[in-house]
Amino acid sequence: MSADSPSDSSKERISSKQPANSSLSPEKYARLKAETKAPYRGVRRFFYLGFAASGAMGAFIFFTQALAGRDVSQALPNLAVQLGVIALMVWLLRVDQAKTKDKSPAAPNKINS
Repeated sequence: MSADSPSDSSKERISSKQPANSSLSPEKYARLKAETKAPYRGVRRFFYLGFAASGAMGAFIFFTQALAGRDVSQALPNLAVQLGVIALMVWLLRVDQAKTKDKSPAAPNKINS
């Protein structure tokens, strides 16, 4: 390989830019490119938040049952399961956010005036 030939990194830089003849706006192109790097990210986050909310409601119900003294032998294990669901969903959401933060370049700040 000679010094005048383009390297692999320069080919990657060229291919990562938006084509000149593209009819897409730069914002839409960036959004589509982010979607190809992390497909179904929005759907995953929706389910994480939905299951976390379900776990929070269940935890609230089982916590109030345990406080009231109603069937404590069943309420406490169920409360532990619901708290585990919440912890799992928070952990999965953080892992997902960390992966997307590592993969995506810093987005330019938009100033709303």
